[in-house]
Amino acid sequence: MPDGRQVTPTRSAYLELKDERQLIQEGYEFLDEKRMIVAQEMLRQLAAYRDSLAEYQTAHAEAVAGLAGAAARHGLEGVTVYPPADLEDWELRRSIHRFLGVELILPEGTSGESCRGLTPAYPSPEAELCGQRFVALVSLAADLAARTTNMRRLITEYTRTERRARALENVLLPEIDEGIRFMEEQLEALDQEEALRVRFVGHGA
Repeated sequence: MPDGRQVTPTRSAYLELKDERQLIQEGYEFLDEKRMIVAQEMLRQLAAYRDSLAEYQTAHAEAVAGLAGAAARHGLEGVTVYPPADLEDWELRRSIHRFLGVELILPEGTSGESCRGLTPAYPSPEAELCGQRFVALVSLAADLAARTTNMRRLITEYTRTERRARALENVLLPEIDEGIRFMEEQLEALDQEEALRVRFVGHGA
């Protein structure tokens, strides 16, 4: 962007600077609107995150209670050697969509079923319930992670947009306005000088 003080004050240069000011103003208005839209999406994602967090915390408490029941039945060592669930065919489902250039994750639960890889030597309903609750907890943790990722990406985009908008509003636009004022003063002085020259030439004739 040329500095109005470093450009020869002509009508064409003045009009070019005015046009450039209009373009930058439009860019600022676009960024300002984008900033508001991103903020609204952040609030929506925050609400979804809070819902996922509440669901996760409830499931976590149930999983802890299930672990306590399994430990009471088998003892801590018995729970430790209890065969884990096989999650080979278990998959986290998700889809991706772009929001103003930001890639957001939409968690869609899980597909497949977990199964017991090995037959436990001493099976019990308490241990099976404990395993089921922790498998469900993993799915909810994945949903929560997706919501957290979305929030971080939106915060980054908001910060970037905010920085650009402020640069236009507080730096570029004031500089151009100062350049326009300087050119207006110079052109007005040139007009007055030209008017005086014409008057003197007329009187001399």
